[in-house]
Parts: sequence; structure tokens; C-alpha cells
Amino acid sequence: MTDRIHLSPPDVGPAEEAALQRAIRSGWVAPLGPEVDAFEAELAAATGRAHAVALSSGTAALHLGLLDLGVGPGDVVVTATMTFAATANAIAYTGARPVFVDCEASGGMSPELLALAVDDQRDRGAAVAAVLPVDLLGKVADYAALEKVAADRGLPVLSDAAESLGARRDGRPAGSFGVAAALSFNGNKVMTTSGGGALLTDDAAVASRTRYLATQARQPVLHYEHTEVGYNYRLSNLLAALGRAQLARLPAMIECRRRLRLAYRELFAAVPEVEVFGSPDGSAWSADEAGDGTDDRDNFWLTSVLVEPDVAGWSADDLIGALGAADIEARPLWKPMHAQPVFAGAPAYLDGTADRLYRRGLSLPSGSSLTTDQQDRVFDTVRGFLRERAAG
Repeated sequence: MTDRIHLSPPDVGPAEEAALQRAIRSGWVAPLGPEVDAFEAELAAATGRAHAVALSSGTAALHLGLLDLGVGPGDVVVTATMTFAATANAIAYTGARPVFVDCEASGGMSPELLALAVDDQRDRGAAVAAVLPVDLLGKVADYAALEKVAADRGLPVLSDAAESLGARRDGRPAGSFGVAAALSFNGNKVMTTSGGGALLTDDAAVASRTRYLATQARQPVLHYEHTEVGYNYRLSNLLAALGRAQLARLPAMIECRRRLRLAYRELFAAVPEVEVFGSPDGSAWSADEAGDGTDDRDNFWLTSVLVEPDVAGWSADDLIGALGAADIEARPLWKPMHAQPVFAGAPAYLDGTADRLYRRGLSLPSGSSLTTDQQDRVFDTVRGFLRERAAG
């Protein structure tokens, strides 16, 4: 019996074990402590931000980031439809309503449809409070265009960078865009703290407010005094130690994922009806090959392919099924939020791109901890499926 191959399992080893032992032996087992402080400083440096606040999840970071921007009941937040549910859920937590915008071919929010959505919603009397773009599957959205649309309309931008840590756009790291940005360190991300996340910002007041709300909004007095509702959203000292070890290994883990991406590209090169989703996808993680600081780079979190079933004679679901029969995990791209029952009836500004990506796309095992044998098993299964389909 074979072991199941997962999409993006945690990549942990001796460095993470040593970090956890260090934290335990220090006596700082309770929430917060020196590992949290150090992790926040290292995250801020890695993303070019002045401040980082370590939190219990990426969802918590999105929730608090929206609250920091003053989003509340009666407001509208314009966000991407091509995303995981946490993005839209965080908007709902504040009492605001999500308005969904379709994506460009690369998966990032469409600037043109964003402008249309904001203008139309305001014409309808909606109180648009913020814009929440999403970096999809390790690719940074086009913030130069999106932030201009938002700035021209007097709106703040909160970046959902949960999937893109380590990526770059226009020479800037993921997480450096917007008034603030949310990261996720869930177990399937490019680096993990088991569960966890962070809010990044250059605004000291935003960082301070986030820390305050994340620690139950406790007032700075000896007795427990609360003047508003807070949340238990801080990351523990133990998990921060794990995160520090992962962050130190991030370039090497991204390089492993990059090499796997290139192997998939070679595997599908002779199949014209299949394309590897997104670009760029071949430059080394640490390189600025142009030498001008304007490099764009995926973090290769998930390698996904798009299948044209009318040409191929088979669909993404067919390949997912074949991999599943071999105990290999694969899944469709995110089902768009406008198509989710929970958000039925929410306004959406669409051109069909997200729906096409969902119908045509699948993500393949992409983890940096995949062994050579596991990679070979995936590749052999895909080759066998393609041969069988070609034989008709």
C-alpha cells in the first residue's frame, strides 16, 4: 500500500525541531515571548515593512486589517472573486458586505473591473470602504494598477498576500503593498507555523491597534479592563520559533518548488492543449537577472495547469480522478466566491475569466518536501494518463 502524496505538505526537519526545543527550554511556553518579537522583526525585514504583527491565522490578519481600516456594518469591501473563502469571510466578520471582481488571465484582480465595481457601487449609494486584492497561488497581483484605481477613488488597499510570501512584483516583495498586508502560515503554505499568520504594515498606529485588538483589547492597566470587544488572535511563542526556522529556510524551499515547476513544464511541453498556469515561472528565487530591481517572481506555492477539454478530449477533472486513483492529491483552482452558495446574491463584476480558470484548472503536488520517489510517482501517473488518452 502506498502513502498518499499531498498537494503541499509541511516541510519541517532538524532546524524546526531545534527551534521548538529552544523555545521550550527558554521557559516561554505561554503565548507571546522573545520568539514572537524576533519573528516579527525578521518578517518585517523579509517583506520590506516597518512592522509585522504575528497572529493566529491569515484569516485573523485579514479581519484585523479590515477593522484597522475602519470597516464595519453597512460598508462594502471590493475584493477578488478568485480566492479562498477566508478573504470573503473576513469581510463578513466585520459586518460589511463583499463585492466580487473578476480576475485577469494571471489570476489577479482586474483593475478595469475594479474601477467599474467601485464606481457602480457608489452610484448605487453603497459606502465603499476598502479594496482587498488577492495574490493567487503564489503570484503577486498588479498592485501598481490596482492601487492607482483605489487611490483615484480615495480608498485604502489591504493586500491578501496569504499565498505569496517570497514572491515579488516590480522589484517589491509580496506583503509590501497596500496600507497593510495579510500573510498565512497554514500547514499547506510555502512556509508554516502549523497555524498562524501576520499583518504587515508601515504604519505604527496600525501595528499598535492590531496588537491591541488581537490581545482581547485589554487596556494597559493592572486589572483586566476592556472598553471594546477584542480577539484572542496572537501567535504563540512556540509557533513563532517554528516560523523563524521556516523563514530562514524559505529561499531554499522556494527553490525546490521552482525546480518542481520546471519539471512539470517539461512534462507537459509536448501536450499543446495543456499550459502551466501563470508566469514568470523559471527564474531562480534569488536572482534579479535584469539587474534593475524590477524583477517579478512567483513563489511557486502551487503549480497548476490549465486544460482545454474541447481540444484535449479530457478535462481537469479527468486528470484529478486519475491522480486520486493513484492516491495522489490534486484539486481544482479555487471555486470563485460569486459561485459559492454562502455568497449567493452578492454583487459581482465578471467577464468569465475566474469561471474559466476554475473549470479548466487543477493544482498538482508542489511541496518542497516531496522526495524524488514521490515526484517520479506523480510524473509516471501523469504520463500514463496522457498515453492512455492519446491512445483513445
